[in-house]
Amino acid sequence: MGKVVMYSSVSVDGFIADENDQPGSLFDWLLSGDVPLDESGALKVSQASFDYTRTYWDQIGATVVGRHVFDLTEGWGGKPPSGIDHVVVATHRPQPEGWDPEAPFHFIDGIEAAVATAQELAGDRIVEVAAGDVGGQALAAGLVDEVRMDVVPVVFGSGKRYFGSVDAQHLLEEPDVVIQGNRVLHLRYRVRRSE
Repeated sequence: MGKVVMYSSVSVDGFIADENDQPGSLFDWLLSGDVPLDESGALKVSQASFDYTRTYWDQIGATVVGRHVFDLTEGWGGKPPSGIDHVVVATHRPQPEGWDPEAPFHFIDGIEAAVATAQELAGDRIVEVAAGDVGGQALAAGLVDEVRMDVVPVVFGSGKRYFGSVDAQHLLEEPDVVIQGNRVLHLRYRVRRSE
């Protein structure tokens, strides 16, 4: 099984969106360079960000998101983002009426079952869990191996928290990756396991 990684861009004060689910300038770093990040050429980053992000994206086999993110993005039109093979939606609700059953989206009740489904689909590739409430649930359940964050130099003051509603302390190891890009600091931490 591949590792489970909690990931998102985040403000320096720990938010992934404002109170109205708007990301503000959190993704400006994806337009701050001259190296195309994908085939579309729309996303251009610094060379340092490309080397880190492209390598990571290429390792992702499945992404776990909550129903809220799925609804906000309108399910990405049935096509997983960033070339990811499968999206697992952790939700108590069924798939939307009229949803294409051939689309590589899986609607699973409960975070443990959602991560297990994603691991099965991803095989030895990475399972990415979106930060926020779903990521916080996965962390609290002991399912996350690694925390990755793209820290952007903006302060939100309030909004949707990176770790969702986690209300207990969780220790991380020292950062094993610290990379400065244009308008972003890429960080990676392994989750410390209790002995």
